[in-house]
Amino acid sequence: MIYQDRIYGQIKITEPVVLELIDSSALQRLKGVDQCGYYEPYASGTAHSRFEHSLGVFILLKKFGADLKEQLAGLIHDVSHGAFSHCIDYALDEGSPKKHDHQDNIFAEFVKQTIIPAILAKYGFKVDYILNEANFPLKERDLPDLCADRIDYSLRTALIFGEVEKKLINGLVDNLSVENKHWVFKDFNQAKAYGQLFLRLNRQHYAGFTSALMFQTVGDFLRYALQRNYIEASDLYTTDKQLLIKAKAWLKSDKKLSLLWERMNNRIKAVHDPKDFDVQVFCKSRIIDPLFKQGKQTQRLSEHLPGWKKVVTQESRPKEYFIRFEK
Repeated sequence: MIYQDRIYGQIKITEPVVLELIDSSALQRLKGVDQCGYYEPYASGTAHSRFEHSLGVFILLKKFGADLKEQLAGLIHDVSHGAFSHCIDYALDEGSPKKHDHQDNIFAEFVKQTIIPAILAKYGFKVDYILNEANFPLKERDLPDLCADRIDYSLRTALIFGEVEKKLINGLVDNLSVENKHWVFKDFNQAKAYGQLFLRLNRQHYAGFTSALMFQTVGDFLRYALQRNYIEASDLYTTDKQLLIKAKAWLKSDKKLSLLWERMNNRIKAVHDPKDFDVQVFCKSRIIDPLFKQGKQTQRLSEHLPGWKKVVTQESRPKEYFIRFEK
C-alpha cells in the first residue's frame, strides 16, 4: 500500500497487521470523524479526519524507529473517538470539558468491542499490551512533554489552518530525534520555534474562544437530541454525517433543536461577556516544554527561554469563557 500524507509525504506500508487494521471498520469509521470537531462553519476548508491523524501518528513512529507494537498502538489510539471528536465531552456527563477525556476513559473497553483484538491476535499481538499506554512513551506522554500524538496533531493543525508553510513543518520534523524514549530537538532554535507555534495554536485554536463556542454549541445540540430521543447513545459512535442525518430529521418539528442547530452553525452571533452571559464554558488548554540538545546535555526549553516556565504554568490551566448569544 502506498499512502500519501500531507505532512510526511509518501510512505509504503507492507506489514499485514497494519494493512488489515487500516482496512477494518474500526479505523475506516474515523474517516467520517472530524479531527477538530465541527470547525467548518468558522473556517471553511479546514476539516480533516481522525483517520488522517491516526495514520500520521503511525507514520511518525515508524519514521523514527519505534517498534511495530508502538506503531500499532499509535495507529489505533483514536478509535474510541465519537462523532465530532471532543464535542462529545460537552454532550455527555461522562466527559470533562476541562480535560477532554471521554475518549480516553472508554478507550480500552471500546477497542475490545471492535474487530481490533481479533486482528491483533491473528498476528500474535496481545491486545492488553497494545492498549497499555505505559508501554509506549514515544506514542503518549503527559503534557507538557512531547509525544507522537501531540507532535502530529499540532503540525497537522498548523499546516491545514495556514499558520506556517510546509517548509517550516519539514524543518521541525527533520530537527527531531529520539533519545532514551524521549522526543528531542537537535537545537534550541527549533525547540523554541515549535514551542511558540504550539502556544499560538493553543490560544487561537485548541483553547480559543471559537473552539469553546464550537464545543459548547455542538454539545448542546447533541445533548438535547439525546434527551428527546431523536438520536441514541450508540449513534454518537457512528460518523459526523450519519449522526447529523438522524438528528436533522427533527429540525422542522422542534423549534429548540432548530435554534441549537443555528447556533452550532455559526448563524447566531456569540460573544465573550463575563458580565452578561448565557453559559459558562471551560476548555482544555495545552502547552509544551520540549527537550533539546545543548552540547551533549538534554535540557528543556523553559531552562533557556525567559518566561517560558510562566507560560507553561498559565497555559496548563483550562480556559474559561462566558458566552452570550444574540436573542
